[in-house]
Amino acid sequence: MDKITITLDGHSGCGKSTLAKLIAQELDYIYVDTGAMYRAITYYYLSNGLLQNNLFIEGWESHLDSIVLSFEKHKNYNTNVVFLNGECVEHKIRTMQVSSLVSYVSKQAIIREKLVDFQRFIGKNSGVVMDGRDIGSVVFPNAEIKFWVTASARVRAQRRYEEIINSGLSVDFEDVLQNLKDRDFEDSNRKISPLKRPEDSFLVDSSNLTIQQTLNYSMDFITSYFENKN
Repeated sequence: MDKITITLDGHSGCGKSTLAKLIAQELDYIYVDTGAMYRAITYYYLSNGLLQNNLFIEGWESHLDSIVLSFEKHKNYNTNVVFLNGECVEHKIRTMQVSSLVSYVSKQAIIREKLVDFQRFIGKNSGVVMDGRDIGSVVFPNAEIKFWVTASARVRAQRRYEEIINSGLSVDFEDVLQNLKDRDFEDSNRKISPLKRPEDSFLVDSSNLTIQQTLNYSMDFITSYFENKN
C-alpha cells in the first residue's frame, strides 16, 4: 500500500494533536506536531531573554540559525516529541507563558519560512501525519487527505485546562479560555498563512465525541480513500 500524507488543521485545543497521534499509530506513520515547533522556538527566545514584554528584543533574527529542532523518542513519552538543541522540551513548552506568546512568534515571516521548509523536509517521503494551523493550506496543499478539526471554545478550554493541571501546573480555567479566544483571533487574522479551512478537507467536530469516536470517524474517511484508490 502506497503511503500518503495526512494533514490536520484547526484552532488550538480542538484535539487535532491527539487525533493525529492516534491516526499515525493506526497506520504506522510518522507523527509531527508542528505546533510544538513554534512553541519550542517561543521557549528558546523566552529562556534566552530575547522576548520581553511580549515583544522581540532587537537582533533576535540573528539567533534563528542557532535553533535546531528535531523529533525523537523519549522515555517519558509514548511518541516522538520535540527536542530543542538536543534537549527534550516537551514539558517546558506547554506553559501558559509560552501559550500566550506563540501566536505572536508564529506570525513572524522568517520563522514560518524556516519551519515550513523543515516540515516539508520531514514529509517529503509521505507516510506522515502532520497537524498544525496551515498544514493542509500551505505546507502540503496537495496532501491526499486533509482534516479540519474543530470543537467549541469551552470544550477546547476544558481540555487544555485539564492538560495543564495534569502536568502539575496551576492555572485558572477562565485564563485558559481567554487565551484560546485570543489565539483564535491572532491565528485567523495574521497576514502570513492565516488559519483557515483547507480546500477539500473533511470536517471533524469533536465537541461531543470521545477520542475513540473521533478516531473511528476519521479512520472511516482514510479507509474509504484507500478502498476507492484500489
